[in-house]
Amino acid sequence: MSELASTNPAYDITLEPQEPGRWITHAAESWRNPGGGLWGGYALGLCVRTLAAEAGAVGEPLSMTLTYAARLPSGDLEVRTRCLRQGGSIGVWEVEMRGVGEESVGVHGMVTMARRPQTPPFAFAKLPEAPEPESLPAPVHPGGMIHFGARAFERRTHEGFPPKPGPDSRSLAWVRPRQGHWDKALLAMVTDNSPPRSMYALERVMTTTLSLTVYLHATTEELAALKDDFILVEYEGRVGGGGASDERSSYWSRGGKLLATSEQLSWYRQVPPPATE
Repeated sequence: MSELASTNPAYDITLEPQEPGRWITHAAESWRNPGGGLWGGYALGLCVRTLAAEAGAVGEPLSMTLTYAARLPSGDLEVRTRCLRQGGSIGVWEVEMRGVGEESVGVHGMVTMARRPQTPPFAFAKLPEAPEPESLPAPVHPGGMIHFGARAFERRTHEGFPPKPGPDSRSLAWVRPRQGHWDKALLAMVTDNSPPRSMYALERVMTTTLSLTVYLHATTEELAALKDDFILVEYEGRVGGGGASDERSSYWSRGGKLLATSEQLSWYRQVPPPATE
């Protein structure tokens, strides 16, 4: 049976078709996050890659909303797609991901695909001020394999790192692919590459993503022009309570083009302090 493989070596996503609208892929152990399930960004990249392989999908991903219903395991995964509507320019697709042999859906995605016509551009948002990424220190990963998000991206931080409780949740970082060039899948993946904002308010926090909505403003051609250059990411949280906290992020090219924006809702709880003897 033929296999459809990613052309970007930064992450190895190979899709084996089973029947129309159904694929099998294998997620390596190195994509597991510290909580045991797959890093959320992997599901975003897998969603984009699957629709790129879907013969009926028209255009390129414009918006995505993923709901993380349960942890996706590493190992063999099943991906299913279904077209909900296809118009002349816009198509709406449903994507489901689960471990092979599991009945319950792990991650559910709703994706808007679109042909991108030539229209007059406009912009109200502006690139935040930040030093050039080359002036910031490269990350250090002492010992062992680089896992989950750090496997795909190099991040050079400017403000708000490492996270600690304080009056402000804003942070800035330059990010680039470790291998290969920017594309839609990598841009989607990088939107889940930041510390949860609850860590900027509380100590000893455990957290997991509930839902993540991504708007991919950049076209395929604009991303290809970036090659493997750094992009600037601005993260900010606004509120938390009742177990849920939010985050919004903006993703900029070095030249000031807004490439993507995202909104994330996370579930969190505070861990009791360690017992003292």
